[in-house]
Amino acid sequence: MAGDRRGWRVCLLGGAVFGVCMTGTTLPTPLYPLYQQKFGFSELTVTVVYAVYAFAVIGVLLLAGNASDAVGRRPVLQWGLGCAAASAVCFLLATGLGWLYAGRLLSGLSAGLFTGAATAYVMEAAPRAGDSRATFVATAVNMGGLGCGPLLAGVLAQYAPWPLYLPFAVHLALVACSSAVLLWLPETVRERRPLSTVRPQRPGVPAPVRPVFGPAATASFVGFALFGVFTSVSPAFLAESLQVTDHAVSGLVVALAFFASIGGQLTAGRVPVRRSLPLGCAGLLAGLALLAGALYGNLLALVVLSALTGGFGQGLAFRGALTAVGEASPEDRRAAVISTLFVVAYLGISVPVIGVGLLTGPMGLEGAGLVFIACMGALVVAAAAYLLRRPVPAAT
Repeated sequence: MAGDRRGWRVCLLGGAVFGVCMTGTTLPTPLYPLYQQKFGFSELTVTVVYAVYAFAVIGVLLLAGNASDAVGRRPVLQWGLGCAAASAVCFLLATGLGWLYAGRLLSGLSAGLFTGAATAYVMEAAPRAGDSRATFVATAVNMGGLGCGPLLAGVLAQYAPWPLYLPFAVHLALVACSSAVLLWLPETVRERRPLSTVRPQRPGVPAPVRPVFGPAATASFVGFALFGVFTSVSPAFLAESLQVTDHAVSGLVVALAFFASIGGQLTAGRVPVRRSLPLGCAGLLAGLALLAGALYGNLLALVVLSALTGGFGQGLAFRGALTAVGEASPEDRRAAVISTLFVVAYLGISVPVIGVGLLTGPMGLEGAGLVFIACMGALVVAAAAYLLRRPVPAAT
């Protein structure tokens, strides 16, 4: 009993460190309009700055996603916190666009190092009987941290001095505390190997998994693309089209999407996978439709409903996708297949966002957003139609 309590304590502390790291990755979201005013760059540049983060995550997942299996979880997590601290310093020193690119690159490196290592750590630290709860802790602190970033930055930017500096100073202090906590936490990898034994992971999808992987990856792509648009361009839309200049409100709207995702993930744990994936697609489609209405009618209420509905659908679909792909994959290829799913998801958070930025110049933010919604809607409808015709088989 005492061992179980200690295991859960370690699990939750590891989750808290995970949340602190992920908070830093979305911290600049409500501050982009302020950076645009200060440095004078376009909406396309905002989306490119944002996408640099996603490409850095993808690079780490492909090149060093399995590093913690060899050298241990704690060293990789310390590297991740080091990158997070360096990212905060870049934003604190920012005197031009180059600093923002460097800060986002380092933030992506920290997230890429944490994504696999921290998830594995939280699950391994928990008592064996709590595996399913530990999985939820890992996914919840991931999305919760992503949601806390814009909320924290928005509140500090609106109600405290030094809006472009104080959020990163606070995060730097949280990272320092997390590093101290990590020194106390035990290592969960028993047999460690030198870093030289780590080899880049090659994404792959075995033929038997492809019927499940296709719709699961499509739903993941659309869900993360919706998050990408919310975190990169929604502050500009709120300010330009709805005259919402309160940074706290802007941060809260973005945070709601991530918090709603936690609710979707929790629901997915109680719904069979054959239902959670199509239901998640329906939630994503409803979120996209509400976002279209918000763009067309310039209505803040629809933006909020879109964040809640789309976020819930993303959580439902993504946890269902992870479960379906994991169950369908052969044990010796499971890690590679799941890594491939994450690569597709992070492509969703970057490529469509750049497309929106490119279209903003000739079409305006609303027009570019409607084109994005039409494309993502077509993808999610195709995935849902496939799942209705060929449901994911029940686990045996």
